[in-house]
Amino acid sequence: MPLELQSDIRYLKGVGESRAQLYHKLGVDTVEDLLYHIPRRYVDLTHPTPLAEAIPGQKCAVRALLAAKGREQRIRRGLSVFRLTAVDGPVTLHITFFNAKYTVDSLREGEEYLFYGTVAGGFYARQMDSPQVFRPEEAGTLLPVYPLTQGLSNKMVSRQVAEALHQVEQLPDPLAGSGLPQQYGLMSYSEALHAVHFPRDWAEIETGRSRMVFDELLCLTICFARMRQGRALRHIAPMQPHPLTAYYQALPYQLTGAQQRAIAEAIGDMCSGTPMNRMVQGDVGSGKTAVAAACCYFAFLNGAQSALMAPTEILAQQHYHNLAPLLERLGMRVALLTGSLSVKKKETLKAALAAGELDLCIGTHAILTADTEFSRLGLVITDEQHRAFRQYRFGVRQRTALRQKGQDTHVLVMSATPIPRTLAMIVYGDLELSIIDELPAGRQPVRTYLINSEIRERAFGYIRRHLDAGYQAYLICPAVQSEEEEAAAAHLKSAVEYAEELAHGAFGQYRVGLLHGKMRPAQKEKVMAEFAAGEIQLLVATTVVEVGVDVPNAVIMMIENAERFGLSQLHQLRGRVGRGQVQSHCILLSDTDNPETRERLRVLCSTNDGFKIAEEDLKQRGPGDFFGERQHGLPELKVADLAADSRLLQKTQQAAGELLARDPQLDTLPALSRRVDRLMAKMSL
Repeated sequence: MPLELQSDIRYLKGVGESRAQLYHKLGVDTVEDLLYHIPRRYVDLTHPTPLAEAIPGQKCAVRALLAAKGREQRIRRGLSVFRLTAVDGPVTLHITFFNAKYTVDSLREGEEYLFYGTVAGGFYARQMDSPQVFRPEEAGTLLPVYPLTQGLSNKMVSRQVAEALHQVEQLPDPLAGSGLPQQYGLMSYSEALHAVHFPRDWAEIETGRSRMVFDELLCLTICFARMRQGRALRHIAPMQPHPLTAYYQALPYQLTGAQQRAIAEAIGDMCSGTPMNRMVQGDVGSGKTAVAAACCYFAFLNGAQSALMAPTEILAQQHYHNLAPLLERLGMRVALLTGSLSVKKKETLKAALAAGELDLCIGTHAILTADTEFSRLGLVITDEQHRAFRQYRFGVRQRTALRQKGQDTHVLVMSATPIPRTLAMIVYGDLELSIIDELPAGRQPVRTYLINSEIRERAFGYIRRHLDAGYQAYLICPAVQSEEEEAAAAHLKSAVEYAEELAHGAFGQYRVGLLHGKMRPAQKEKVMAEFAAGEIQLLVATTVVEVGVDVPNAVIMMIENAERFGLSQLHQLRGRVGRGQVQSHCILLSDTDNPETRERLRVLCSTNDGFKIAEEDLKQRGPGDFFGERQHGLPELKVADLAADSRLLQKTQQAAGELLARDPQLDTLPALSRRVDRLMAKMSL
């Protein structure tokens, strides 16, 4: 049977059943998966450096003659050290290996090798720890380094990639006949695969990778376009236009232009005759909840029920206490449904929902339970609150499940994650976007300062003065306990010990609370409720407060070891203060002497614009800070990097639009169509 791209990896020569299981751990199930298992980096052996010219502290490949192999030294149980000596002319290289008996045994004294690693030491005696070793004939090459798992070596993977490329002789180019490779200056599919796995130079790697990224993002963009097309084909009875005058008059403040625009876009969807699937994306404190409430009221005017789902009970309670008084004045019947309610109370509320006696149900994941029935559910709102639903991972499939409690129900998602628009179109590609880029009138920007530990006591005094004035404060730590390995090594402030130290020291006359992710949910809810009620004056916490209840009385946040956080995360943390009308402050404490890191932190001091901060964070750290909690139903990108490839992303969005305009079903591109179908199937699992 000829080998095809979709052939099981076990049928590839040299793999078999047992090795296939190892590949499965890496997400490699087919021959095509293997070809898309691209190297994470390359070892540059193109120009070996003379040992005398090697720069200390930099990685390089040096050619040297192995002069002597020392005997194995057992330092302690489980640790052996091997010391070797190599020479390049008058310069000596001292090499140390740890637990590498196989590697050392394979080397022969008197033979020449290429040693790749970081060079240290002086001019006549250089050092290198645990270098990679290559034969001299491998000089002049760029060797791929693949993601691995125990049992698979780099040489194995490289050999089997070569075998796959050899066996799959006629690689079907998914874009053949489309004109896109020529239009966008792309390599052919086959050339690109050879370029990333067996490159001749760095330029070839970049060109090959660009083609593979283009294909990956193009398929994803087409999938999302199909999802939107599918929604457009689903017809429901359109809601009828109703003025929202009463709602606007009931508000104690005036909505911003951005809020009014988002409401208009959502209501336009609800009146369109197709199910709404929209995200309202806005910075912390931008007023997304007011948009959600307007949509609930509009659904009510059309005789439909709404459901609003929050990631935690305390946030659900906050929504209820904020919205119920407003919406009940407008004639709506509002209820709170959470897991902590008594069985009898839950049964009563669920019966009322099913009978149509409630117009808005606010709750947590309890709304998702199979026995929660609605009479006429017309609108589902989810408050995702910056990568929220960590616990329940509320994503694409869950939104679909909740929507199906109605009949093609309208869906509105609120997100407090500022993401550059092009990236948001991928991360939330199944959703239309409304962006709230204005803060409500009267909201004062949080003033942010960068200090070091030398003036920590002055900062404590500043916090105490605000506590004495009746306000509250947060103190954020990057670790839970100091005995945690990473925390101890990096000398990080830990929440547990720090809370104890402050409660018996600098803040001994105040009530100090503690909140971290290892606490039980009920404990966390209790602490946040006490803080919200003003019973706790200083809350020492980890990043668990990133998704937290609004406490307008909290006006100061101090963040220890600020260099340990990304800008986007710092901005989200900072958003816990500044929720009221009082001037609020955020103090970033860092002793880092890295100029790049300090400059990064100063970005936060210079602006409160979450979108500007997101752009900067994306440049500096990549997309991990945004997308650490991957949406359910969204495929993992194998090649593309959303930060580095934002320009290509824009090109693929343009290309997808052009392609679908002239060939909506991709009939002329069967290989691309099959790939899109497979991706759609994965996303619907």
